[in-house]
Amino acid sequence: MRTHIVWDWNGTLFHDMEAVLGASNAAFATIGVAPMTLQEYREQYEIPIPRFYQRLLGRLPSEAEWLRLDEAFHDHYHQLSAVCGLTDGARELLDGWRAAGRSQSLLSMYEHDRLLPVVEGFGLTGQFLRVDGRSGPAGGQKAEYLVRHLAALGTQVDPACTVLIGDAADDALAALEAGAHAVLYTGGSHTREKLEPVGVPVVDSLAEAVELAGRIAG
Repeated sequence: MRTHIVWDWNGTLFHDMEAVLGASNAAFATIGVAPMTLQEYREQYEIPIPRFYQRLLGRLPSEAEWLRLDEAFHDHYHQLSAVCGLTDGARELLDGWRAAGRSQSLLSMYEHDRLLPVVEGFGLTGQFLRVDGRSGPAGGQKAEYLVRHLAALGTQVDPACTVLIGDAADDALAALEAGAHAVLYTGGSHTREKLEPVGVPVVDSLAEAVELAGRIAG
């Protein structure tokens, strides 16, 4: 079976870090945390997200604080991300992978009902065997979603021949739990220094990620 790619969306195919930063700073303001620069955000960001907020506050946010943070982030992100585009070269890489007779799917922790129209708006839905977003509460980890995503694809893909391309350490941890491979991209939410300790390949472009994916899983 040929390599199957599971693409992450936010920070990987979708170049939305300015929107993420703006929405995060708006959320921080609701609990009195000072705004961050993009570099500071990328150095501090962590999944699961409550642990990220714990690092900023010195304690876990209360339930009321978490709700304020989550609501503020998603309200502002929905507005700010409307002007974001695809990562440079992403469309061509998707076209090329599909033209080579290889399969790909999309798995995001962005809310499913908001993800679908964004992907369709870029005319990308037909590129993927399946598109899945988050269906449960925000702030969790990707592993259980990836296991379900691969199960839903059934015999179309083999986890051992699957590579998840994402921008967060959590993407790699999810892939390892699901019996798949991972390649991490430095252009999104994490710096290279945050990604390398995970122990999977780390690259600076999506083109490198795709080329490596083909070699890792055949």
